[in-house]
Amino acid sequence: MTRFDVTGVGLNATDTLILLPRFPAYAGKIAFEQEMLSPGGQVASAMVTCARLGLRVKYIGTVGDDERGQVQLASLRGTGIDIADVEVRAGCPNQTAYILVDRSTGERTVLWRRDECLRLAPESITRAKIAGTRLLHIDGHDTPAVERAARIARQLGIPVTADVDTLYHGFERVLPLVDYLIASSEFPLQWTNERDPFQALERLQAEYGMRVAAMTLGAHGALALEAGRFHYSPAYVVDCVDTTGAGDVFHGAFCYAVLQDMPLGEALDFSNAMAALNCTALGARGGIGSVEAARELMRRGARRRQPEFESRPPKG
Repeated sequence: MTRFDVTGVGLNATDTLILLPRFPAYAGKIAFEQEMLSPGGQVASAMVTCARLGLRVKYIGTVGDDERGQVQLASLRGTGIDIADVEVRAGCPNQTAYILVDRSTGERTVLWRRDECLRLAPESITRAKIAGTRLLHIDGHDTPAVERAARIARQLGIPVTADVDTLYHGFERVLPLVDYLIASSEFPLQWTNERDPFQALERLQAEYGMRVAAMTLGAHGALALEAGRFHYSPAYVVDCVDTTGAGDVFHGAFCYAVLQDMPLGEALDFSNAMAALNCTALGARGGIGSVEAARELMRRGARRRQPEFESRPPKG
């Protein structure tokens, strides 16, 4: 019997947003406009997105016992997420990010810190914690722990989605356990040493056998490979206030799309729409929209198309 639609194993963070009228030049100085505390983090924000979309959600991770940790727990609990398997670490500060937001463009620069006391041990990931869910979502941090979670999911026939933003030691043991890899634009190129994104995704899929190998492209949308066919989904044009958390919301929306059996092209469009809506408000979870709002943007929204992703360039 399934108790949850999706279970997430990975990072959370509590952000301090610092809003700037524009980003200063190197070694410059500028007065900021506003400072605000905002819960975020890769997997935690993806799980909040899933919960806002009506899914039954569990989050597995660690938090510090400081004020920032309490802010994070309150946010997860307030969204209806099951946090019974969250470990609160005594005397340990929660993961922190200071995010400088350029109000003129909505783009952000992130400064972050995660103390070793927050590391999630693989021994804490048990079969009982993973069983009873329809989908597992992981990131690349605490690689041994997410490997154990993905391995249990594979044994139980539970599909795995992964959000990977950079290279992690030992992640080659995780990739064969992933069904849907939605990486950053940098990861496939760095992992495969291929400069061409089409070839990088092909190599990843050929070597590790995931059903979908994909990359998010920021303001340009997303590119994915499934069953020998590339799908390009251009980004939607919105009045951007803050890009913080857009990728995390994309991943949460993609988890929802997988569970709704959306075709890949539609799943990418839906995820791009949800990410774009989040950019219209401040904070990692400030603009998470509804299914209806995403569908409306999909119907009527303008797209930012990039010709280099529209079709694969000829070989040779």
